[in-house]
Amino acid sequence: MPAPQKPKPDDARIAAVIERLKSEATTKDLEGMARYAIPSDKAFGVAMNKIQKLAKEIGKDHELAAALWESGWYEARILAGYVDEPARVTPAQMDRWCREFDNWAICDSICFALFKRVPFAWDKVRAWATRKDEFGKRGAFALIWALAGSADEDEPFYEALPLIEAAATDERNFVKKSVDMALRAIGKRSLALNKAAVATAKKLVKSADATAMWIGKHALKELESESVRKRLGD
Repeated sequence: MPAPQKPKPDDARIAAVIERLKSEATTKDLEGMARYAIPSDKAFGVAMNKIQKLAKEIGKDHELAAALWESGWYEARILAGYVDEPARVTPAQMDRWCREFDNWAICDSICFALFKRVPFAWDKVRAWATRKDEFGKRGAFALIWALAGSADEDEPFYEALPLIEAAATDERNFVKKSVDMALRAIGKRSLALNKAAVATAKKLVKSADATAMWIGKHALKELESESVRKRLGD
């Protein structure tokens, strides 16, 4: 017998959650968003720890998450990533949300809080790695970065290294930085992956492309550091 479906949240409940977010907002937090290149025209100014606290109070609710995302408010969309149910997220939903990523904070938060827990996350890494839009493409590498801290198997990360190498010439700031973070995250998972990531980074250093060279040098600085080598048991 299929599990009973939760009733869809009514307008009053959605409005109550939005009002709760508004009540947690401060002018300081709203103004501070600009320092981190987060658009504030559709935001209240709520600190992340307050959003996470509210998510714990609400619990998991797929229908509410969908409604919060549709509201378009920055904090509501962040909250959606925390309250959604990974087992009920579909490939179509992932693609739809990815297309609507409009800043790095939404992209990274959704990837870390929700998308890394979806069974077909790696399918989306491969699909999004060649996207044309800046934040959609960032989604692929933010997701690799997120998976690096939670996935059980190393094998998919070896397959991700060519995706990183191919994207390393994308000079757009938010793609470049996510590619760098993905490469560094892979190289900190295990000694074997460290060696593979270092090899990729060294190839990038030799590139004639300035962006690829920057990513390679930046990644090598951490991946060959004594602290990383010691932690990995080298």
